[in-house]
Amino acid sequence: MTAEHWDVVVIGAGPAGLAAATELRRQGVDRVLVVDREAEAGGIPRHCAHSPFGLREFRRLMTGPAYARRLVRTAEAAGVDIRTRVTVAAIRPGSGASGPELDVSTPDAGLGVIRARRVLVATGVRETSRAQRLIGGTKPGGVLSTGALQGLVHLDHLKPFSRPVVLGTELVSFSALITCVQAGIRPVAMIEPGQGTVARWPAGLLPRLLGVKLLTGTELLAIEGRDRVSGVTLRDSRGAEHIVEADGVVVTGGFRLEATLFAGSHLERDPRTGGPVIDEFGRCSDPTVFAAGNLLRPVETAGWSWKEGRRTGRAIALDLAGRLPAAGGLAVVVAGAPLRFALPQLIAGGRPGLRVHDHIQFRVDSRVAGRLVLTDDGREIWSQRLRSRPERRILVPIDALPVVRSGRYTFGWDAR
Repeated sequence: MTAEHWDVVVIGAGPAGLAAATELRRQGVDRVLVVDREAEAGGIPRHCAHSPFGLREFRRLMTGPAYARRLVRTAEAAGVDIRTRVTVAAIRPGSGASGPELDVSTPDAGLGVIRARRVLVATGVRETSRAQRLIGGTKPGGVLSTGALQGLVHLDHLKPFSRPVVLGTELVSFSALITCVQAGIRPVAMIEPGQGTVARWPAGLLPRLLGVKLLTGTELLAIEGRDRVSGVTLRDSRGAEHIVEADGVVVTGGFRLEATLFAGSHLERDPRTGGPVIDEFGRCSDPTVFAAGNLLRPVETAGWSWKEGRRTGRAIALDLAGRLPAAGGLAVVVAGAPLRFALPQLIAGGRPGLRVHDHIQFRVDSRVAGRLVLTDDGREIWSQRLRSRPERRILVPIDALPVVRSGRYTFGWDAR
């Protein structure tokens, strides 16, 4: 089997991957290939026929599909080769001094091998399914994720139901709500198990403005119906159960990383995020493999992913020129709840301006107030008082952290 050879292969044609590929070409890297398993490049924004997209990147307000097309055109104009309907089945370390090898398949050419000096994985996230959420009841038609809903509405121009319920109140949940309204679909309720919306204010005002009931502190117990959804069984915060009539269910958010390429590979994964372990340059445990975008954590905006991809493209170009510090460094560790994860997980000691990540990003698993504490051999050496919620990022500048002697940055939480 003859292998192709490229300088850099980017896996994933969303905002992070396309931004990185464009930047690589602008930095003088010659042979840059982007592959994606979808039929069309552009990533999740292709499905989001609403604003706002593009302000950070192109200084104009755009819908998701227009933004995706602009990302693709910009990459192609820079000389990036983009191939769709390409599935990457495995990533392996190269032999000798060569870079990684990718096992790929396409509908037309079948199986193949691609070799590259560097690989960037930017495969993003996917929503948690009904089955993964253990929602009971029957299995009728009309239960969709946000992505499936937006594909049917915006790409296939179909109206899958008329009066669904929307499960979840993350940002993507409100995107689903807007998609419904644009298609002439009138949701009967938004259902949130927590006591408040996950997306921060003023997102929670949207259901009221659109005449949709917002039911917080409410659990979706079961989906009813035979061939089609006929209703849902809910349980409120007092424990009372009741049925709401509906002809569909949109199961939104609960994002999981699309990190199947890392399962069984030679690359180290973070058990907290499920994604790869990276340093502040986006390098994985194999330093010829980089990662960027929502593959690293659930979930950031398209603009954030674009910026991160662009900076990762610059870091890869520097790496090819031998200008990055040696891989490895100090581990970043979180001691436990309410801290969900820290990113990056390694600090190699790079200079500002070269890094992809100038901050360590933290997320929490509940609303908190207290202190983020850094310890070294059990001794507190730094802290920051703050309040946060699960959807908010906590950013700590790497350069603000004191020197540690234990070989790791260990962060914990003090609720006092």
